[in-house]
Amino acid sequence: MSFSNLSKIAIASLMIASASTSATIVEFTTSQGSSKSSFKVNLHDETTPETVANFLKYVNDGDYDNTVVHRVKPGFVMQTGGFAFTGTLPLSPIATDGAIKNEPLYSNVRGTIAMAKVPGDKDSATSQWFVNLSNNSAGSAALDTQNGGFTVFGEVIAGMEKIDVIAGISRCNSTPMPDYSADNCANNFVPGVENFVTIERVIISDPTVNTAGNLAAIKNTSLTVTAPAPTNSSSGGGSIAWFSVLFTGLIALRRRFK
Repeated sequence: MSFSNLSKIAIASLMIASASTSATIVEFTTSQGSSKSSFKVNLHDETTPETVANFLKYVNDGDYDNTVVHRVKPGFVMQTGGFAFTGTLPLSPIATDGAIKNEPLYSNVRGTIAMAKVPGDKDSATSQWFVNLSNNSAGSAALDTQNGGFTVFGEVIAGMEKIDVIAGISRCNSTPMPDYSADNCANNFVPGVENFVTIERVIISDPTVNTAGNLAAIKNTSLTVTAPAPTNSSSGGGSIAWFSVLFTGLIALRRRFK
């Protein structure tokens, strides 16, 4: 094979890799009981680049597929990205990469997605993320300032009403569990996969550059944060804010039903 052909193949490979890592819209397919739904998120590729690159690596590696929503607090957050149900309890943690630096540029308002992290360590986010169900920027939540502020790296652009439905599912401890009764929870009845809200699949649905033109992200004005300078990369400028919840340990279903 000639050097010219090798060069063309190399360039084509780089273009494919670039498209797969610079996408700005991601779609999540979920199942809860016998129902399925989906929602879409626009990412802040250029303004929270390290967080988005980290998130998309988990997406491209398939690590988020078949993870469960392990925590919901109505009026606060829906959290996932850390555990899978493998037929037994407690839930199994997924493999994680190294922690990333905090990029708290945007405010934790309703409909935003952000990274969860360890209390007392602002640069400890790995795989877990969550959606703000309310404006959690200030007040008792104070997510714009608590623990160095939580990094909002995207915004729900379709399907927020589906997330609200998930947030309304009855919970055992803090985990939403469809078709799982209070008696099941109280007696530690072993659930099936149908008794969890599962993120079945996460895909890049639109790799177009600058897909956030019609969005208006709210800046976090409680901290002094400087956005990185725009680059010539093909990453889009997802313009939505998301929320990040505190990292929780392994979820063991206890005798408590809400």
